[in-house]
Amino acid sequence: MQQIFIFIFKNSYRLLFLLLLVVSLTFTVQSHSYHRSKVISSANFLSGGVYEQINSVSEYLNLKKQNDELALENARLKSIIFNTKDSIPPARLDSIKGVRADDIIVSKVIHNSYSVYENYLTIQGGSARGIKPDMGVINSSGIIGIVDKTSKNYATVISILNVKSLINAKIKKTNHFGSLVWNGKSTGFVQLIDVPRLASVRKGDTIVTGGQSVIFPENIGIGTIDKIYIDNKTNYYTLNVKLFNDMTNLGHIYIIKSKDRDEMIQLQKKQTNNE
Repeated sequence: MQQIFIFIFKNSYRLLFLLLLVVSLTFTVQSHSYHRSKVISSANFLSGGVYEQINSVSEYLNLKKQNDELALENARLKSIIFNTKDSIPPARLDSIKGVRADDIIVSKVIHNSYSVYENYLTIQGGSARGIKPDMGVINSSGIIGIVDKTSKNYATVISILNVKSLINAKIKKTNHFGSLVWNGKSTGFVQLIDVPRLASVRKGDTIVTGGQSVIFPENIGIGTIDKIYIDNKTNYYTLNVKLFNDMTNLGHIYIIKSKDRDEMIQLQKKQTNNE
């Protein structure tokens, strides 16, 4: 202990300088958006490289599990093909209306957080591959989230298991809209809120993306209604939705480009200004 005090006393000026340097850099980053964005991009690059190496080891150790999952996926797809009466199959990549193959970027999740209230994913591919903030992220089972920030080779995604996530969605059979949120409780369920009482809803109905979003195409699968609640304050339905996706176990994903996004946003801005 005495040696520690002696060391601190001898190097007090250097330690004070380092402390002041850290404090000044922190204030600079927090108060300037340009510096903050550069720090975030650098952090994405560094953490992305680490996550990719960890993911490579994890994939090797889980090859048997992945093979089992592929077998189950093949069985599920075959059952959809042969069972034409199935009314609630999850959306598949080749069934996305109006999205060309050139407008889809294939990527892979290399880090997945799902144990906190604000969950994010880290994926391979960044600005160098044309990935930009606010692009929709899906897989063969349904939606996953929205691209948040990018560096050159990596990107972070706001998971649908994030209490700040807000996505336009609807009941497939009736086209009644609501807002998709997460209450922070279960990784297998999200909530569709603000659904009007006029809507005919029942357990098992399919929930898909709505047509009011500039991020996701319409009718991408989300899940099925598990429970129905009535909000006594607003007199609207709140629907507990069981997700098609296992958000704790994600592999390859697809990022969707929206060529009409900028045009739609500009049009909406003009409409707002006119009002």
